[in-house]
Amino acid sequence: GPAMIVAGAGSGKTRVLTYRIVHMLRHEVDPFQILSLTFTNKAAKEMRHRIYAAVGPEARNLWMGTFHSIFSRILRSESDRIGYPRNFTIYDSDDSKSLIKTILGEMKLDDKLYKPSNMLGRISAAKNALVSAEEYMGNSEYFENDNSSGRPKFGHLFKAYQDRCFRAGAMDFDDLLVNTHKLFAN
Repeated sequence: GPAMIVAGAGSGKTRVLTYRIVHMLRHEVDPFQILSLTFTNKAAKEMRHRIYAAVGPEARNLWMGTFHSIFSRILRSESDRIGYPRNFTIYDSDDSKSLIKTILGEMKLDDKLYKPSNMLGRISAAKNALVSAEEYMGNSEYFENDNSSGRPKFGHLFKAYQDRCFRAGAMDFDDLLVNTHKLFAN
């Protein structure tokens, strides 16, 4: 069954997961039925290398990687179910920041008050709490907080950013997580 390992750096998480997967493969569990998610590319690469050394080429059939890489892979085959093209673009932080700057200019908002990096951080925090732009806009508490901080247009900025990404067939790194959640939930 499922297992989650939570421990500090250098405690042997990668080793524990590696041995568990090797054990499963040696007991004839189909590698396509195994999903292993890590936070870093380094851990994923190390796990794959160790498993390959233990069981051979069968390790190539594992679903193993970082949350972002695996979720991207899932979305590449299923994104049409949530309205995105399968060949969607993934925006890096520079792409996202550039889009925010463009929207700020179009909305004639002060980029000193609405600092692009801060706005991206706030959008990211909302997405990580699974709050969509529409939900954000409809929440009076968020509006009051934005208004009292002197940024009453943040909700509109968030909505414009999401709409623009969607129309461009693009997702940022947070969208990879949120949209996979949406896909599985629906």
